[in-house]
Amino acid sequence: MKLSPGQVGFLVAIPMLTGSLLRIPFGAWVDNNGGKLPFLILLVLSVIGIAGLWWMLITLYPEHLTQSYYPLLLFFGALGGCGIATFSVGIGQVSYWFPKQRQGWALGTYAGLGNTSPGLVALILPLIIAFWGLWAAYMVSIAIVVLGVALYFLLSHNAGYFQLRAQGLSREDARRTAGSAGQELFPQDNAFRTLVEAARQWQTWPLVLLYFTTFGGFLALTAWLATYWQTYFHTTHWTAVELTAGFSLLSSLIRVPGGGWADRLGGEKVAVASLTLLLIGALLMTFSGTFVLSIAGEICIAIGMGVNNAAVFCMLPRYVPDAVGGASGWVGGLGALGGFAVPPLLGQFVSWFGPSGYAWGFSVYIGLALASIALTGVLIAALKREQRKQPTAKPSKASA
Repeated sequence: MKLSPGQVGFLVAIPMLTGSLLRIPFGAWVDNNGGKLPFLILLVLSVIGIAGLWWMLITLYPEHLTQSYYPLLLFFGALGGCGIATFSVGIGQVSYWFPKQRQGWALGTYAGLGNTSPGLVALILPLIIAFWGLWAAYMVSIAIVVLGVALYFLLSHNAGYFQLRAQGLSREDARRTAGSAGQELFPQDNAFRTLVEAARQWQTWPLVLLYFTTFGGFLALTAWLATYWQTYFHTTHWTAVELTAGFSLLSSLIRVPGGGWADRLGGEKVAVASLTLLLIGALLMTFSGTFVLSIAGEICIAIGMGVNNAAVFCMLPRYVPDAVGGASGWVGGLGALGGFAVPPLLGQFVSWFGPSGYAWGFSVYIGLALASIALTGVLIAALKREQRKQPTAKPSKASA
């Protein structure tokens, strides 16, 4: 299409932009209806977007795909990105099903297994393109998402409170009935209010930065690492692909046990430990300059990011219990913007320093890790203050 670098950059970023920003309203909408309807809407929009891209490939590519079709390409790319926004919807839907002490495990499993797709795609997609062509890769993507829509429609259910509300019970009766059946988390009564309520609670915003650092940072590195390995260390294409896919899969899968660690040890402690590991990895990749130590740094960053992502959503229902959907929308939406904002910063270091800028760019993660550790310390201090304010129960005469 003879696009400029700026046009290419915006084209690559547009699905991440829509997928990030739509997390905010759709995440809040969960508090109105439990999540199934907004999840399905986002998936269907994603199918339309991917199908549109596939149609453009089979009808226009390569002779007729000119710059005049660039706006249409952006439009279908933006629709395809809607599927990314299902993350915050699923966080809210899953969260209402589980008691507070199991939030870390439940959300870690949901997010950890769900986030393996970038790593799997990095390995599988080039093989499909090599054997069957670019159009086949989009056809496979359509088939996967359509199957996902069908399975989700058949198997997914909203938590008990939302099922009772759909049957016509009042909020009070539904809350009482669902509470007697074991549900512990309940929503505000409308989407806008839950967004406002979550935004008013200052604890939401440190969690946004923590998630920006580790999930937004994860998305940014998934897109950046292949270029980093090939350009800075002159690896082969497949070595760069394997290292990038390994990073993505490790960071995603470690999120599953990371949620359990956060449940047992406390989200704050796990967050500090994982962010410290991220800091060590960023220091290695910035200053080591050697291939082996940089691989060790990548592993540290992958583990640190994955575990901290689980810790954040373990802490979220604890700090914002009355607006989980709204808070997950803010955290998931603004946090994921790191995948849109960080790559240009990494590229700017290359512009400033030349090839060595590929290493110096990881200083961005040093700064983000330090700021996130400091804000986690603020959350811990606030929690201790609240615990000191709570009156200690006096023993009754009988127990004495």
